[in-house]
Amino acid sequence: METQTTEVAKPKAIGFWGCWSLTVGVMIGSGIFMLPAVMAPYGLMGFAGWALTAGGSILLALTLGRLAVRTTRTGGPYAYAHDAFGDLPGFLVVWGYWASYWISIPAVAIAFVGYVTVFVPALGQAPVAQAAVALALIWGLGLVSLRGASDASLVQLIMTVLKILPILLIIGLGAVAGEMANLPAVNPSGGTFLGVLATTALLTMWAFAGLESGTIPAGEVRDPARTVPRATVIGTITVAIIYIGSTAAVMALVPADQLAASTSPFADAARHLGPWGGPLVAIGALVSTAGALNGIIFLSGQLPMAVAIDRLAPKFFAAKNGRGAPKYSLLISLILGSILLIANYSRGLVGAFTFLLMMSTMTLLAPLLVSAVAELRHSWKSARSWAIIALLASLYSCFAIFGSGLEVLFWGMVLMVIGLPVYYLGRQREPGKVSPSAPAQ
Repeated sequence: METQTTEVAKPKAIGFWGCWSLTVGVMIGSGIFMLPAVMAPYGLMGFAGWALTAGGSILLALTLGRLAVRTTRTGGPYAYAHDAFGDLPGFLVVWGYWASYWISIPAVAIAFVGYVTVFVPALGQAPVAQAAVALALIWGLGLVSLRGASDASLVQLIMTVLKILPILLIIGLGAVAGEMANLPAVNPSGGTFLGVLATTALLTMWAFAGLESGTIPAGEVRDPARTVPRATVIGTITVAIIYIGSTAAVMALVPADQLAASTSPFADAARHLGPWGGPLVAIGALVSTAGALNGIIFLSGQLPMAVAIDRLAPKFFAAKNGRGAPKYSLLISLILGSILLIANYSRGLVGAFTFLLMMSTMTLLAPLLVSAVAELRHSWKSARSWAIIALLASLYSCFAIFGSGLEVLFWGMVLMVIGLPVYYLGRQREPGKVSPSAPAQ
């Protein structure tokens, strides 16, 4: 008689705060440091745009939380699309989603290098050195993810807390030293309310990109049915408060005409702290971009692994190293990101890099729409209140997608079409079918 050994399951590596830090850390990147200046021309009416995008994002977070209760496996929006609509729609969601991650890796690394030049000005005139610093950052954080979810989660939590502290300092400074006289007019642009609302909503919706991040590594999360929904919703509310609070604080600290022309609004606000204010903001920006990059790299390994477990991608994508990290998924994402980084620093290839970024824009939004429709379909007859939330989240997602422009829509569709042969060629051909909840071997 054959003896069967049972492998003792390892404890899950990510708790509530780790899941929360992924949600918050990926959303708060380098963009927050320019948003007050971008919003300044629209005056106080810009906060209506903030209210719309914050409300829409919270609706999406509630919808994702509801889905996370029913589907607790790794993959997030991919898992929701796969369960609701089948193999091909699920694969196309994750195909574009994964591409957006490894395309974002060099973009965020480049932003990090931009802030390093504050302390090392000579770096600004040395493209090769810039590329070397960016590559070192990418692979250094890649090694953190290769050490497993526990280490990546701890680093993410530390970086998230460190990036929030200087922002909270600016918010507090605005409350203490801000002046009402500095606030811009209600509507300096002179546009109609609906026109300004639409414009500012489109400017601010990108601030919430990544709200689904905490749902993706659900297979590594302790008590995911409870932890993931709480972390996603609370994380999205946290980010909304930080974004709106910091925008208001900077507006109160920097005169409106100066803010509208500023290239570093947080640094201008931090001058109230004295000569060390500017460097403090630069350090905060470095931590912020590095934290966002750490989360993106970690998630870029989780998505291909989830697809391979469902036999929709080659088996090796599900392979893990001794610390439980999806080694080949991570390495391929890091290699693709590094190639794009080098291409960005090569004369003549900048256009290709911009082109890829454009193609990936819709792939950040489409999975959220598919997730909302999946919840709407599930709850329409059984839970009308949740169905209404999912319907509103779907409408907001459509607004976000069409607001991104026809060119982005077109190239997003091109990326999806490219994914079709990848799907048919990459599926595992072995007989039988693994249950979606089956663990990786």
